[in-house]
Amino acid sequence: MKLARLWQPRRLLFWQMVFFNVMSSVCAWALRALPLNTVGLLLVGGVALLNVVFGLAAMWRLLNEEPSAAADPRARRTLT
Repeated sequence: MKLARLWQPRRLLFWQMVFFNVMSSVCAWALRALPLNTVGLLLVGGVALLNVVFGLAAMWRLLNEEPSAAADPRARRTLT
């Protein structure tokens, strides 16, 4: 498992991982900063937890899948 595989900005999955992690941070901020009632706390907390789960799943897929040659900028292109 190589941590360098996480940085794949040409893949949509990378940007989904970034989005889910940013949304988790926004939800955590909302839980701390906004005066929410019980339903709001449960709703925002549930969304935050789902974002964490989806972000970790995207990260896991990025770590375990081999990057394709088109997505890897270090790959050599040969002319035939």
